[in-house]
Amino acid sequence: MHSEPTSPATLAPPPAPAASQGYADYPSGAQPPLQVQPPLQAAAPAVQYVPQQPFAPQQYAPQPTAPQYAPQQYAPQPAAPQYAPQQYAPQPAAPQYAPQQYAPQQYAPQPAAPQQYAPQQPAPAAPPAPSSADAPAPIPMKIVISGGFGVGKTTFVGTISDIPPLTTEAAMTGMAVGVDNRGQVSTKTTTTVAMDFGRVAVDRSLVLYLFGTPGQDRFGFMWDDLVTGALGAIVLVDTRRLDDCFAAIDYFEDRQIPFVVVLNRFDGQLMHSVDAVRAALQLDPDVPIVTTDARNRQNVKESVLALLDVVLSRAIARNGHSL
Repeated sequence: MHSEPTSPATLAPPPAPAASQGYADYPSGAQPPLQVQPPLQAAAPAVQYVPQQPFAPQQYAPQPTAPQYAPQQYAPQPAAPQYAPQQYAPQPAAPQYAPQQYAPQQYAPQPAAPQQYAPQQPAPAAPPAPSSADAPAPIPMKIVISGGFGVGKTTFVGTISDIPPLTTEAAMTGMAVGVDNRGQVSTKTTTTVAMDFGRVAVDRSLVLYLFGTPGQDRFGFMWDDLVTGALGAIVLVDTRRLDDCFAAIDYFEDRQIPFVVVLNRFDGQLMHSVDAVRAALQLDPDVPIVTTDARNRQNVKESVLALLDVVLSRAIARNGHSL
């Protein structure tokens, strides 16, 4: 509790020194100690507390109790009526039908009319069907399909053959690097190691046997066996690689075997015209040059017919009369 500061005017003067403590009692030259009277503290006014009125207890009115419900009295339900069993009157029995008596009918026999049968004429006998033994055997004709590596010989044979062609395709492995020249057909992964074979029937009298030669130089020793007995040859040419067909053309010219030059259209186009190819290959005027697509059967058929015309013309010129 803080006290109020006391002003100097209110301080009482110090009391006079006692007689025994005068200056005479101290040694000479010494002064008595100064007596300082502490300031008087003002008395704090007393706080008057007013007594609080005691709280009167509240009187709470008693709450009414919940009403007591009297148990309900349920009247007994009447029992379900008892149904008396129905009495069914017996049904009358179905009437009994007496079997009817049928009198037998008397049929008078009818006289049979005499039938006149005309004698049957025997049907004329059908002419005997010609047997395969009686029909003349078709004339076989062997032609060779040749050309450089990757010019389409295997595709050519398979396109026109009436039977599934016999092929001897083998995968090109790393051992063939530096031996087999792929040229511009670097995507080709197989090569013919022996031959291709197919069969096509021109009509009932003529059957062509097609023999495809291998395109790699290391299989060139097989050409003599494949060409033996051939009546003509087709030299397939890729116009992007004209130099690959020189060996085949020289081979058939040296053996005087009729042949035609067939330009295979890779990607549907030729890199050189027909006249330019003839001049580059130095072909005789009587050697036909035709274009084809080895994947198209009609184109392949026209190429084969061109060879047959050459073979027939040579035979007529050799015999001196028409066949």
